[in-house]
Amino acid sequence: MRQLILDLLPDAAPSLDNFVAGSNGEVLAGLRRWLLPANEETCLYLWGDGGAGKTHLLRAIAAPYFDAASDPALRTLAEDDTRSGGRLAVDNVEALDADGQIALFNAFNRLRASGGALLAAGNEPPLRLALREDLRTRLGSGLVFRVHALSDAEKIAALAAQAAARGLRLPPEGFPYLLARAPRDMRSLAAILVALDRYSLEHQRPITLPLLREVLHNTPEA
Repeated sequence: MRQLILDLLPDAAPSLDNFVAGSNGEVLAGLRRWLLPANEETCLYLWGDGGAGKTHLLRAIAAPYFDAASDPALRTLAEDDTRSGGRLAVDNVEALDADGQIALFNAFNRLRASGGALLAAGNEPPLRLALREDLRTRLGSGLVFRVHALSDAEKIAALAAQAAARGLRLPPEGFPYLLARAPRDMRSLAAILVALDRYSLEHQRPITLPLLREVLHNTPEA
């Protein structure tokens, strides 16, 4: 059963269109403007708590993506990534080690010289990051937005809209039950909703609380 649920969970690519903005409408609008060809800001920096959606937005711009949490030295970042006037996305900058800070500092300078752009994210605003001063200054030199996590009410509203778009009918207690027992990020919640739909159709069973409980019981990390 566990493997069946794994197979049902989709791996939809993050995009700006499938980002659930909630109270982050200004963030999303600012990012869209920053992506326009007329943009002259080298850097846009996002900060906020984990699970707020920063990684989704970084991956959504379809630029080379680097995660300092798994590569603190940014060893996979090549000079060619920053010399073509394109964009670069660097996540979890607070995790950069000394070598990684130098690498990002140099990458920023190359991007600025080539007309490129950097989308970066961290858990604190630039001036509160425990990084070298010249790097903090560069990360804070452009646009800075705080990304707020969705409230429970916003998550339920988003899930209800997605369910309605798929023609799903959940019992009234279904959404609070899902929110209380599943991973709380929207990507996981939306994926479980899709899995619930497919599982219900495959087994020819209506979506009830026992069916939802069954799906969650067999979903990893739920």
